Amino acid sequence: MSNPAGSSPFIPSSSSVTKVMMTVVLALLPGIVLYIWLFGWGILTNLILTTTFALLFEWLMLLIRDRPVKEFLFDGSAIVTALLLGLTLPTLVPWWIPVLGAFFAIVVAKHLYGGLGYNTFNPAMAAYAVLLISFPLEMSLWSAPLVSQPETLGLLESVQYSFTGSLPTGLEFDALTSATMLDHVRTEVGLGKAVDTIEQADVFGYVGAAGFEWVNAAFLLGGLWLVYKKIISWHIPVMLMASLALISGACFLIDGSQFINPLIHLFSGATMLGAFFIATDPVTAPTTSLGRIIYAAGIGLLIYIIRIWGGYPDGVAFAVLLIGLTVPLLDYYTAPKVYGARAKYEKS
Repeated sequence: MSNPAGSSPFIPSSSSVTKVMMTVVLALLPGIVLYIWLFGWGILTNLILTTTFALLFEWLMLLIRDRPVKEFLFDGSAIVTALLLGLTLPTLVPWWIPVLGAFFAIVVAKHLYGGLGYNTFNPAMAAYAVLLISFPLEMSLWSAPLVSQPETLGLLESVQYSFTGSLPTGLEFDALTSATMLDHVRTEVGLGKAVDTIEQADVFGYVGAAGFEWVNAAFLLGGLWLVYKKIISWHIPVMLMASLALISGACFLIDGSQFINPLIHLFSGATMLGAFFIATDPVTAPTTSLGRIIYAAGIGLLIYIIRIWGGYPDGVAFAVLLIGLTVPLLDYYTAPKVYGARAKYEKS
């Protein structure tokens, strides 16, 4: 028998899916603007490609599944998925990476599971994980922040590079690319260097990775606005950041020569994007307050473990996907007691 109430997320009628999704898009805009300003036009190219093809694949799947196209195509869910995916991709990837990611996110991770509300995994993170595992070289093409490397591509040059792989005359590829701060630290510590000597490198900013600290700060402000607007609750972002800060702070106190301080972890990589915009996905996150706290604490812990001892410099996507597997269990064991229900049956 079908459920007349449908599936999660159960959003009140006064706050439609479209309104919620558009509010999320507005909260992302400050981070997107700073990202483009600090790292060049490549991120805008990625966002245009992921959004365009996400909407195209959404339209095709709605037709194939005989679902109302106008109602679901413009509900904003595909746009939010596309933006989150585009923001996690390196700025110098070829055009087919965003297109392939949009295909996997919308067709495989979303519609093959039944569409919005039925997907088991966050579509954007599932697509990112597939791309990272399948195309490690292309997924490492990060551009250097403009604060440390003035060489950059213009908008048309970024589009040309994305589709042809060719650079303007006189501009070398090595002048554009740079390892991320988290990757740089992993490599240098692995070579036996102390963190205090590594911190002299230009990949560090004031409190985090150069460039990324400002992008993270913008996503923090956007996320706090979502909490204020009651689009998301405080439980997941606060507990995720607290868990990450706690374990990174403990390791830093134990050996500051091998572990970077907690502020760097909080304002580097995709920490704030993950805490406020990815882990809070209403479909794949727990529905209970206690479940959200446990879920977020687990993600923060796993992010640190992957960053320090795992095979990837930033572990947000994998942490969200892996801890997401526990969501049904968390919802089951943290569900509040039904009013009036007895804890045990009494023998008559």
